[in-house]
Amino acid sequence: MESNPLLDLTGLPKFSIIRPAHIGSAIDTLLAANRRLIDQLARPAVAATWNDFVSPLDDASERLSRAWGTVGHLHGVLDSQELRDAYNESQPKIVAYYTELGQNQALFAKFKELRESAAFADLSPAQRKVIENELRDFKLSGAELSEADKARYAEIAQELASLGTRFSEHLLDSTNAFQVHIEDDNELAGLPEDIKDAAREVARQSSKDGWILTLRAPCYFPAMQYADNRDLREKLYFAHQTRASELANPALDNGPLISRMLELHREAARLLGFETHAHVSLIPKMAGSPDEVIHFLDDLARKARPFAERDFHELEEFAASALGMAKLEAWDIAYASEKLRVNRYAFSEQEVKQYFPEEKVLDGMFKVVDSIFGIRIRPDHAEVWDQSVRFFKVEDLSGNMLGQFYLDPYARETKRGGAWMDEAVTRRRKGNAIQHPVAYLVCNFPAPIAGKPSLLTHDEVITLFHEFGHGLHHLLTKIDYPGVSGIRGVEWDAVELPSQFMENFCWEWDVVSIMTSHADTGASLPRDLFEKMLAAKNFQSGMQMVRQLEFSLFDMHLHYDFDPAGKKTPGQLLDEIRTNVAVVIPPAFTRFPNSFSHIFAGGYCAGYYSYKWAEVLSADAYSAFEKTDRPNESSEYGVLNPVAGARFRDEILAVGGSRPAMESFVAFRGRPPEATALLRHSGMISAS
Repeated sequence: MESNPLLDLTGLPKFSIIRPAHIGSAIDTLLAANRRLIDQLARPAVAATWNDFVSPLDDASERLSRAWGTVGHLHGVLDSQELRDAYNESQPKIVAYYTELGQNQALFAKFKELRESAAFADLSPAQRKVIENELRDFKLSGAELSEADKARYAEIAQELASLGTRFSEHLLDSTNAFQVHIEDDNELAGLPEDIKDAAREVARQSSKDGWILTLRAPCYFPAMQYADNRDLREKLYFAHQTRASELANPALDNGPLISRMLELHREAARLLGFETHAHVSLIPKMAGSPDEVIHFLDDLARKARPFAERDFHELEEFAASALGMAKLEAWDIAYASEKLRVNRYAFSEQEVKQYFPEEKVLDGMFKVVDSIFGIRIRPDHAEVWDQSVRFFKVEDLSGNMLGQFYLDPYARETKRGGAWMDEAVTRRRKGNAIQHPVAYLVCNFPAPIAGKPSLLTHDEVITLFHEFGHGLHHLLTKIDYPGVSGIRGVEWDAVELPSQFMENFCWEWDVVSIMTSHADTGASLPRDLFEKMLAAKNFQSGMQMVRQLEFSLFDMHLHYDFDPAGKKTPGQLLDEIRTNVAVVIPPAFTRFPNSFSHIFAGGYCAGYYSYKWAEVLSADAYSAFEKTDRPNESSEYGVLNPVAGARFRDEILAVGGSRPAMESFVAFRGRPPEATALLRHSGMISAS
């Protein structure tokens, strides 16, 4: 009988032999084994101790999460109808299991017994945090509900999981369904040659002449930024803004899914005794209440709005005078902004892009983290799911293994959009040995074509650094207990701290100078071009900030004071928020909520504000590298400061979720966070 590779957890996933047919049997086997173990652990004879009770439960949870995590990863990066069917068949079983686990009164009682025992004081701080988190999560899973309410809560959890998966699949299918086939080169005027080459390759693969433009990120965003053909931009914009809506393919409309999810979240919250889902969502976060979050966002909006209005008025005036656009339409924003950038700062993003070949950027990024965190990153070997995927190992300066990670950099049809980090293996102590963490780093950059390297925009370089920051949080942990190891157990509104912290290095000459090499000449980025980039760093930063605040306020209000059963639609709520916050009001046909996968399929539900919340933390943390508390270190090292880096690694990255994020920040910075650095980095207050 053929063995099932999803049940082999002795090493890394066996991607070369995993097939959709393996999924159902593997999950059924693991669920049955876990349920048998839980029945044993729930017996009175099993002592409520860490070794007898918690550790075996961790073993079972890890076996299931490793297998299902591999399946979920493949669903995101190598989707097919067969895999999708197998995933959707097993997902309800997974949800049912975790709901049962979270509502198991016997397990809940044993965790409470352990918490109240004398042995609790003898546990490490990380172990005690695991216990506290478990007790919180049992309550949030409905463990204290009546049997009837438990059953209803389980039904809600099942339906929400299914709706989230369908939302993501609708968006992927809708994105892939749209193409523009062009046979006249004149219609592509202004488009960079590498984008045209990629479009020609898509056409070739479809056995067509000419070029095919798609809505996938490496094609869509450059087309909106550079294409002179205004009608083409309008066509692409309409298609992109109406993805997964009734205006595209009604069969893939996410609108009804959103309405249903909002109803279910509200019902689940009230079953748990909370007024709204926003209140539930904030329990494991730093922010204390929805009102606190809204006040934080409104305050930032008040400070940013004047800068956003200035940005937009300048763009309108430039578009009218220099581009002949009497009315600046939504599909003109990116195009006119790029023209204004060139006019004002005498460089284009396309010019800068030629200096950032993927390989050179990777080498430079690795040198940065080597310098500040005292680690070494080397190529390694593992089975992968696509030939473009690479694998690396992370070592300390003595050559000891710290962790490993996969890098899947390029966009493809079978891969959902965006960029993310996910866990493959979590650090854990097993006897005298350490199980090293392994991460997935996933992006959607343009693939190399015709022997030419993948060239990254500076924004894409920032994205890479961002995701690698998440990866470092996972890989450099020193916590041996999986519940609070790496990013686990970290408050959701603090989890973006390491990722956004890493973005700052992309604006430092000492960093940029070592990761550039012109695609044709091999020359490094000229200092004068970098200075132009730096001068343009906060170009339209006001517009960018209020756009993120618009999304954050929409998310929080949607899950707080919006009535899912009322007459107002989510779209109308977004329109009201835009009236108060935004400076760019999109056309009425846009269906942004239908593609807002962060909150409807990505875990940021009532938590999208986390990006701005954590940006305050990350900017303040980075200011310790800009001007360290020890002046002699600053002059010696600049921002690549290994002394400050060691503190950041030890107090932020290494501790994972073993203590509250605020304690970790104060341990690193010596004081609570201040918003000054964020406003300074955004050009909204003077550096002086």
